[in-house]
Amino acid sequence: MRDLSPAEIKAGMADGKIMLIDVREPHEFSESRIAGAFNFPLSTFDPLALPVSGDRQIVFHCGTGKRSGMALDQCQQEGVAVTSHMAGGIQAWRKDGLKVIAVDPSTGQLKEI
Repeated sequence: MRDLSPAEIKAGMADGKIMLIDVREPHEFSESRIAGAFNFPLSTFDPLALPVSGDRQIVFHCGTGKRSGMALDQCQQEGVAVTSHMAGGIQAWRKDGLKVIAVDPSTGQLKEI
């Protein structure tokens, strides 16, 4: 398993080299998310449904890194070649000052914060 930093993931997404997959639940994803990430909730996660044959490296993330590690374990058990996740999850992303899409409590609208 390889832990990637938020900065490495941001750069890889900008270069089109990383596909970020958020394994949090849909309600968490709808409250705040990293722009460009896809939602594959761990509760219904199927490693065999991942688009692993593309040109981009799949990287998982969650809230803190625990569930993304569990997703990696499931991939390993199924023989799916996904080996990286974001260390510290979306909390680390935000701690590093990177933007997320979130619900603005004053308007109820999504915006980048």
